[in-house]
Amino acid sequence: MTLKYSINMFETDPEDVSKTFVTLMVSDDDDHTFVISKSVTTGSKTDEQIIKAAQTAAQSEIDAHFAQAANVGKTWNPDSQTIE
Repeated sequence: MTLKYSINMFETDPEDVSKTFVTLMVSDDDDHTFVISKSVTTGSKTDEQIIKAAQTAAQSEIDAHFAQAANVGKTWNPDSQTIE
């Protein structure tokens, strides 16, 4: 399964100006989408480093979501008792 990460929001955190608020839209090959936001300390980090930090902070939740959604949209065949 390949995940595609799109940056939906990238702005100064309104609750803490020393942080950047990043929202990622993550989709898989079956067009399931998961949206997650993380606030990351900005410091002297580049935009790429901030986005990577947000992804790292969110990755366990992203993995859990897509693991739970693995069978969504598939068909259950009661005759063969298999997921198709």
